[in-house]
Amino acid sequence: MGRSLLPVTSDFVFKLIFGDQRNVDILEDFLKSVLDIPKHEYERITIVDPHLKKESQDDKYGIVDVKVHTKDGSIIHVEMQAEEIPEFEQRSLYFISKMITEQLSSGKSHANIKRVISIIITNYALIPESGSYHNQFRFRSGNIEFTDLMEINTLELSKLPPITDTSDLWYWMQFMKVKDEEELGMLEEYKPAMSKAVAVLKELSEEERTRMIQESQEIARRDEYSRMNVIYMGGKIEILRNLQSSNIPVEMYPELMAVSSEEMDKLIAYSNDEKRMEKLFRMYRRFLDDEAFETRRGLKN
Repeated sequence: MGRSLLPVTSDFVFKLIFGDQRNVDILEDFLKSVLDIPKHEYERITIVDPHLKKESQDDKYGIVDVKVHTKDGSIIHVEMQAEEIPEFEQRSLYFISKMITEQLSSGKSHANIKRVISIIITNYALIPESGSYHNQFRFRSGNIEFTDLMEINTLELSKLPPITDTSDLWYWMQFMKVKDEEELGMLEEYKPAMSKAVAVLKELSEEERTRMIQESQEIARRDEYSRMNVIYMGGKIEILRNLQSSNIPVEMYPELMAVSSEEMDKLIAYSNDEKRMEKLFRMYRRFLDDEAFETRRGLKN
């Protein structure tokens, strides 16, 4: 087994490779492998501030991994998502909608809206209904397109076949999956942009400080994922208990709670374990109190 490498599926490492203006040739080659936009759009690729504007105190901050402006002003947003999180699809729609609305300042015409494209890379199956590792979603009905102003591309690393299909995209996604130097193999010599990406990844993997930052961010990410899972579970079980105290038939629970029958069975089994429930609700209430405190502090600021 070769020397271990930093995981490209870490959003921190992903940004260092694809979100650095010095590596714009790497990003450009990757984008070309995913998107079917005109070649002249890549003549001027500018990596910009990934923060989405906050319009009010009640609005949510959004930070995407890589945000790009093309030659004609189109916006491309790239996000790496290593762990499955609740309501990710809704979050993705919020982000792409935000990048539309933040283009409109007071008195600005809707005719000035530029195209927004999202590329979402997941390390899990995001679209279970499809066997393809690349899916594109646009406003279409059959062959009729309503508008091309919004587009979402999903890339699912877990669906990548082990044998190459000879596409550039297959090689880029294989690069994102590598864990040690032995796995780099043919990638290193595939093409100049890929060779540079491999070299950048090797260099980053040798930097102790970069490893320490990545590891600390990984711990923070896992903590946040656990927090979100506790809030999700706590909220669902609160609803379940309210339903159980009513006269509503059990058969209607999944529809009312917007969960599958399988997940419903798991929630019921979980709710019957008093020891686990006590711990869950203790954490759930603490996290809710923390969120309320952050909201109050934001309103004051």
